[in-house]
Amino acid sequence: MKTEFEHIKIDDGSSFRVLHQRVHEQDFGWDYHYHPELEIVCVLSNNGRRHVGNHLSYYVQGDLVLIGANVPHGGFGFGAVGEHEQIVLQFKADFLGNDFFEKPEMLPIKLLFQKAQQGMAFHGKIQKNVQEQLQHLVQLPHFERLILLLQILKQLADTTEYQLLNALNTPYNFNMRDQMRLRMIYEFVEKNFVQAIDIEEVARLSNLTVPAFSAYFKKMTHQTFTDFVNEYRINYAAQLLLAGKSVADACFESGFNNVSYFGRVFKKIKKTQPSQFGMP
Repeated sequence: MKTEFEHIKIDDGSSFRVLHQRVHEQDFGWDYHYHPELEIVCVLSNNGRRHVGNHLSYYVQGDLVLIGANVPHGGFGFGAVGEHEQIVLQFKADFLGNDFFEKPEMLPIKLLFQKAQQGMAFHGKIQKNVQEQLQHLVQLPHFERLILLLQILKQLADTTEYQLLNALNTPYNFNMRDQMRLRMIYEFVEKNFVQAIDIEEVARLSNLTVPAFSAYFKKMTHQTFTDFVNEYRINYAAQLLLAGKSVADACFESGFNNVSYFGRVFKKIKKTQPSQFGMP
């Protein structure tokens, strides 16, 4: 059984689909799927998990991702807390005709679509600006929506504020067994990250030896299990810091037992010291 194919129904009177969703965390399940449409996912404010292709990571205070055609991905509300609000745009690469993006003026957007096959996560000013524009877009008539979408795509094509989520030409071939196994691993970490996690226990739950589990996890997610656990803990710590917790409290409440080590890992992942996180 392969990754689930999703059939996208384009909005009536439009050449693409727009979704504005507010869903409570309890209504989000594991939803790893693919479709021939490209997809812009804008999470407005919540925290959660992004799973694009073979890449797994966590976001804090919203997200903006562009996903290429037939790149499998999971629901961004999985792992969110409270109400999850997102705006999603779905469109085919030729949604304006076979030759539209072959025009010289469209070359940057054509190249953007190619990069999107690796998955693109945007940050910084571009994330904030596009988030505001998408909130405006959902209120517009169809023609004005189309014009604004083209403007947004041009901005995404021109910016350098993004991260490619998968290596070039990465094969996306998760079967249902892989999906269920990874889901079990993720849920185990989410339930136990505050305490010391024994990799032998996780390997045993996966019906693998420790060496086989380590190799399997690295192959499936392109990161070590230790890096994955640290990233989950750091993103939880980031939420605590934004809520006003001290660095020491955020350290210990997120599963670290050494403030100095916590600071080094935090800076590596968030590119800033925990004491400066969230400052303008």
